[in-house]
Amino acid sequence: MSALALPPIVLAFSATDPTGGAGLQADLLTLCSMGCHALSVVTAITVQDTAGVENLQAIDSDWVVDQARLVLEDMPVAAFKVGMVGSIENIAAIAEVVSDYPDVPLIFDPVLASGRGDELATEDMIAAMRELLLPQTTILTPNSREARRLAQGEGEEEEELQLAGAADKILSMGCEYVLITGTHENTQQVINTLFGPEGIVRSDTWERLPGSYHGSGCTLASAIAATLANGLELPEAVREAQEYTWQTLNAGFRPGMGQHIPDRFFWAREMDEPGAGKT
Repeated sequence: MSALALPPIVLAFSATDPTGGAGLQADLLTLCSMGCHALSVVTAITVQDTAGVENLQAIDSDWVVDQARLVLEDMPVAAFKVGMVGSIENIAAIAEVVSDYPDVPLIFDPVLASGRGDELATEDMIAAMRELLLPQTTILTPNSREARRLAQGEGEEEEELQLAGAADKILSMGCEYVLITGTHENTQQVINTLFGPEGIVRSDTWERLPGSYHGSGCTLASAIAATLANGLELPEAVREAQEYTWQTLNAGFRPGMGQHIPDRFFWAREMDEPGAGKT
């Protein structure tokens, strides 16, 4: 096949999730659903179910580098997606790898805690994210809690920060754009706001769905990676990725005793419904 005939290739750095709801499995499902070929670098192995994370084992940073280097020397990559990193050493390893590809967009989902509130990143790790990864990030995709925590200054309470102020602080750390999702805000509808160097680029409002979802943030960030890899300009890529993510949540299912899981192949099951495709 010629290079023009290849599907867009996206490399995801993330931790495994045995439930298939979040983490690397969510990245792979989303990227494939949106027409990309997904490469994967495992940063950590987790013990978790749909309720929360019980344990985490970070992969040795040399292995993270070796996994990435070998596939990057073999295949052209159209986007990087970074999720749970696992350790400070892995943050440095990922930053080192992506620095060799400055023209490849980097989508960073800063996974700081599980949906249940299990801590997945220490303050030292957050400091390393600010210093090493944010300056190389094309678009950061935190929820409002993560945005406030990343922007929080010494002696400053997270609750004191308005989201626009948090976005300004994050942008000053070097990333090009930040999309702050409003799922955790006390609003009737979910408002997601994309901030750039000139302020608000776009603001999108979505129906707030009942229940909670395992892997919604992973899905959104991977969907943005896919839309960018497919050639959309960033504002439109963000809009299309949000639409896809909302549809996965609307079609979500609850296979266990915890959160719902987004259905990344909702469109395939719609085709399978009785009468689908008939005129």
